[in-house]
Amino acid sequence: MSVTSATLEIRGVTRRFGKNTAVSDINIAIPQGQMVGIIGRSGAGKSTLLRMINRLIDPSQGSIFFDGAEVSQLSGSPLRRWQRDCAMIFQQFNLVPRLDVLTNVLLGKLNHRSTMSNLFGMFSRAECAEAVAALERLDIARTALQPAGTLSGGQQQRVAIARAMMQQPRVILADEPIASLDPLNAKVVMDSLQDINLREGITVVTNLHTLDTARTYCNRIVGMAAGKVVFDGPPEELNREAVRLVYGADNNGQEISEAITSTSVAFSRKIAASAGPLEPAFPGY
Repeated sequence: MSVTSATLEIRGVTRRFGKNTAVSDINIAIPQGQMVGIIGRSGAGKSTLLRMINRLIDPSQGSIFFDGAEVSQLSGSPLRRWQRDCAMIFQQFNLVPRLDVLTNVLLGKLNHRSTMSNLFGMFSRAECAEAVAALERLDIARTALQPAGTLSGGQQQRVAIARAMMQQPRVILADEPIASLDPLNAKVVMDSLQDINLREGITVVTNLHTLDTARTYCNRIVGMAAGKVVFDGPPEELNREAVRLVYGADNNGQEISEAITSTSVAFSRKIAASAGPLEPAFPGY
């Protein structure tokens, strides 16, 4: 597949940790503006792949390109520019709990500013207005002066998204952004990411544990198993056979129930009303 402008391309990327191979010979090209969901069991290599794209860790072999530049070889200031252009959103939010929400959002501007400005923590009136606008877009401007640690999980994840938007990114990577959230907050967060993708045309690549979420929000789904890509296509092609390739079977050799991975409010209420605890279809998922 040829590289076009602003395409994110992963070529033959492998990552080893000692004798263990977490990601094995991945080849993916993601054109600008796609919203891609990466699904798979825990340990499939999803988070490792995103961290290599952002250069939090380096590939053991292979290359990563964006807009024709080999980002897997960058260092120094070019690497910092890439990590500005490629914003990362984490499951655990990575906010500074004691700082207020507005300051946490403004931290997204650090790679756009001079060292002297960063040392003295000086933010311009225009930067503060931009941060407030980002919070308003995510419907949490009222929390601007609260310590970030006092917010709910769903609110903190929206603050993390606002901080990412302050980077003016070309790509957003979201590593399990709704894994620790209840269904209603999960919907708010995914609606926000989809809105950014559609309105700004920013490429969004997100790791997800839930098939219904991937089908609802993503126009492309990549399924990983044991470090390899075993499915890559539109949501309508994620049929029973494809799901089995990605997730395998449970401990009794039976196909998994997609209800196990559901984030829907209706399904969650059904769980709450049931007499006993829900048993997972397979461990670690």
